[in-house]
Amino acid sequence: MIRRRAVLAGIAGTLASRPLAAQPRDGMRRLGVLMANRAGDSVVKAYIAALTKGLHALDWREGGNLRIDWRWTGGDPALFDRDAAELVALGPDVLLAQGSPSVVALRRKTSTIPIVFTMVSDPIGQNFVESLAHPGGNVTGFSDFNPLVAGKWLEILTQMTPPVARVAVLYNPATAPYAGEMMRAIEDAAPSFAVAVRAAPCRDEAEIEAMAAELAHDGGGGLLVLTDLFNIVHRDVILRAAALHRLPAIYFARSFALAGGLISYGIDYPELFLHAAVYLDRVLKGASPRDLPVQQPNKFELVINLKTAKASDITIATALLATADEVIE
Repeated sequence: MIRRRAVLAGIAGTLASRPLAAQPRDGMRRLGVLMANRAGDSVVKAYIAALTKGLHALDWREGGNLRIDWRWTGGDPALFDRDAAELVALGPDVLLAQGSPSVVALRRKTSTIPIVFTMVSDPIGQNFVESLAHPGGNVTGFSDFNPLVAGKWLEILTQMTPPVARVAVLYNPATAPYAGEMMRAIEDAAPSFAVAVRAAPCRDEAEIEAMAAELAHDGGGGLLVLTDLFNIVHRDVILRAAALHRLPAIYFARSFALAGGLISYGIDYPELFLHAAVYLDRVLKGASPRDLPVQQPNKFELVINLKTAKASDITIATALLATADEVIE
């Protein structure tokens, strides 16, 4: 809450110092939004609320001086290209893309309309930008991954009983093309914590359940649920599998812990959308994405669900509990 207030205070300062916008004849600017989640998901509602709050703080009102065209793919690969084409055909002043598949789809349809992204893990490796400081094209935004977090995920998994010796990293290659970069960071950190790590690619519910069963059967296994649209869409399936097999598991977002996951360590995702509102405003005021640096996260929150720990006969180290930002009992 404190960080969000600070962001809004910064927005207010920007509002006070900026020049008035040049408006089209009808007074309405146009924003196209390509969302990777399902419409109506409780987590997505928090994202949209943060985006709306940020835009309102900068005097943008949907239906007033701003028209927002929304498209929701629900993680369906077949919908990204279709929805991207529809949005580009509407002639927006700027586009907002949630996740890598949204950026890929929109870039196929336009190289000129500015694109601001959120929840992209490796924008350089995916060739979205030339560098973080100087994006160089029509794309910029807010990354959700810092390689330093890889070691923290493993450290947390080793601070519980039964001890974790092997870690399976769950993602879908089709929706997480950046997973190779994240796996390298995790593998580099693994020797420091005396754990073995392996990729656990899954493409549907059956593969999630089979992977969890195998991990539990071999003993000493822990689950690391990677930042991935597939994992967001299949959150409930993953949580059920982890609970059924009593797996020590760590997730990348607070929403997993709130929904019954054991532990989450990651960024404040709604805050990304709050920040995105600032970049959208700057583009609408004439700024070019090539001049807006890509932002990487540097603040993370630890949430521990003790209710889940007790149900799974998992003991969390006292020292780890002491550092938690939130403990669910």
